[in-house]
Amino acid sequence: MATLADGSDYSQSMLTVDRETGNLTVSRPVQAGGEEIKKDGIWTIFVYLCGSDLESQYGAATNDMVEMMEASASDKVRFVVQTGGASEWNNEAVNKKKLQRFVVQNEDIELVDEVKEASMAKSNTLAKFLKWGVNNYSSEHMGVILWNHGGGSIGGICYDETDNMKSLSLRDVDSALLSAYSKMSGKFEFVGFDACLMGSMEAANVLASYANYMYASEESEPGCGWDYTSIGNFLAQNPSTNGLELGKEVCDSFKKGCEKIGDGDIVTLSVIDLSQMDSLLKAFNTFAKNMYETSADTSVLSSICRKIEKADNFGGNNKSEGYTNMVDLGGLVTGCRSYAEGADAVSSQLEKVVAYKVSGKNHKKSSGLSVYYPLCIQESDELSTFSTVCVSPYYLSFVDRQDCGSCNEGNTDSYDEDYWWSGGDSCGWYDSCSSVDNASDDALSAAIGDNSSSDEEEIWCWFCDYEYDEEDECYRSNTNKNEHWNYVDDYKETGESKKITFASEPAVDSDGIFGFTLDDNGLKNTEDVSAQIYEVTENGKEALELGETYDVDVDWDKGQIKDYFDGYWLSLPDGQNLATYIVSVDDNEVVYTSPILLNGEETNLRMIQDKDGKVVVEGAWDGIDENGAAAKNIIKLKKGDIVTPCYTSFSLEDENSEEKEWEGEGYELRKASLEINYDLLAAGDYMYSFRIDDVFHDYLLTDYVTLRVDKNGKTSIYDE
Repeated sequence: MATLADGSDYSQSMLTVDRETGNLTVSRPVQAGGEEIKKDGIWTIFVYLCGSDLESQYGAATNDMVEMMEASASDKVRFVVQTGGASEWNNEAVNKKKLQRFVVQNEDIELVDEVKEASMAKSNTLAKFLKWGVNNYSSEHMGVILWNHGGGSIGGICYDETDNMKSLSLRDVDSALLSAYSKMSGKFEFVGFDACLMGSMEAANVLASYANYMYASEESEPGCGWDYTSIGNFLAQNPSTNGLELGKEVCDSFKKGCEKIGDGDIVTLSVIDLSQMDSLLKAFNTFAKNMYETSADTSVLSSICRKIEKADNFGGNNKSEGYTNMVDLGGLVTGCRSYAEGADAVSSQLEKVVAYKVSGKNHKKSSGLSVYYPLCIQESDELSTFSTVCVSPYYLSFVDRQDCGSCNEGNTDSYDEDYWWSGGDSCGWYDSCSSVDNASDDALSAAIGDNSSSDEEEIWCWFCDYEYDEEDECYRSNTNKNEHWNYVDDYKETGESKKITFASEPAVDSDGIFGFTLDDNGLKNTEDVSAQIYEVTENGKEALELGETYDVDVDWDKGQIKDYFDGYWLSLPDGQNLATYIVSVDDNEVVYTSPILLNGEETNLRMIQDKDGKVVVEGAWDGIDENGAAAKNIIKLKKGDIVTPCYTSFSLEDENSEEKEWEGEGYELRKASLEINYDLLAAGDYMYSFRIDDVFHDYLLTDYVTLRVDKNGKTSIYDE
């Protein structure tokens, strides 16, 4: 432990892995020691209310402040709220040009402090609020709520509309909480995210140092958010309750509120017992080590990737809605059970960590915690950010093993021995002659403490060097970007993966069935097979992408793939086919999304099709924006809305032309619901192609075959 300029002791979270044994050791911050908390029985909930467009466009933050005021009067319950981060506020109490602090108690709201405007997406802004709050409103029970958009383990939380929608990363949250925690004498009872996608293992690892419980959702949260009236009422009636019981009320009231507005199917919310997290991290590291080692065999790697692809995922993860790359931890582990020892231990510990959870029918199998997994990589910064929050060097190396294919065709042997385990970088084996993330020797020694081995070169460190800013009285991260991941920016999908090879090339057989057979090399490198459907325009000059289908017969044992496309598709009542992309698939239903214009604004139509073919429209959802923030509001359709289908198109006359956007005809809803047809395609010409994804984030698109659908709906392949 090092002593800082202000006289306080420096201590922070530290994960270390001994290279020889592979075992993970966890160290948590040691508090400098604040004033002993009085046993006053009071609950104080600090709400970091970053309004953003949720407030300026929808008034959601104002609504939640009203909900707090409508809770039962009690001297034992108070919400201490900081407002900011929105270009406009839908009430007269909040001044958008300042950061303001309010106390909501006994059905009243009082402005108690205000400071100059600052970005809510900066760690020192959060740190100052929490330190001020703990100094002025310390009580026996204290909780923290971060309110805003969420973007998962990579996107972070609290997107500030007045600061170009920048957000707090998990490392920012870590430094802010460390700043407050160093002056406290105990942990927060809970830290919660009233935001999308923050219920991850990476987030829980950060919070485990500072709180007893985490409240968070794996999935996107519907726009209604948490029910603050119910939370306040529960605490007024049960002031001696603990974080677990309060968390159950938060979950139950949230789910009830979502069901009331018709969004109950997508709900997830969990209460995470953070005292159990270290055991989960150790079990997961052991499992990840085995997964990494067995996946050195590419055929095992491809099998593992196929299983993970089938796990529940959150926030869209498709071409239409964007990618969060957040996958259910339980689903990932269960899918890999046959390939890596230690899965049962992770599953068992996960059940202990998830103390309580609720979920709608769309996520019946969700475990309660997600984990980052690269379903689709957007840029190097994404993986660089992940390297700062990943909890195991083996899992990070498993991720790297897939993505290094983009620069090295998956051949890790061409790197130095154990290529990832080179010292000196933020996620490598610690080299005693260098520093991790440029950390000072004192800080690093304090963090490692007695966990250092006799040979320091054999230690991997999860560590972020924090420097104390005396002016702001908070810690700031000195972590540098890891240059290792730059290869992602130089890589482009080709659509012509050389990893996919055939025993028999894609062709139409004598029975008119389109298919192919992978050879051993192709099979071990193939992650997934789907089909792409295109509609040929009436003039025959362009093809409109109708999206993807799993109407594909795949025999993974023999490597044989055939189409069994039946000619059925989703369409509007006026007969226009929709471009559809799959969100999730299980035994009972398929969730689709389709790009549309709703009253002239770009968005996506969310639809659920059951096993009998019946389709229900959930509403419209904007998906993931360019900053990584998940849209919170699911827009309900109403009579008079104009729905215009959108497509990606390409020229059939000029093979060198670029793809472009194509709009269909507007369809006006005649009632407050939209009926989607699942019927045979209209008569005309269509094109069918197999998309074969390899395990290294490239794919092969086979040559198209042309389908003819006649007036009776019969589908046949043209003779070439």
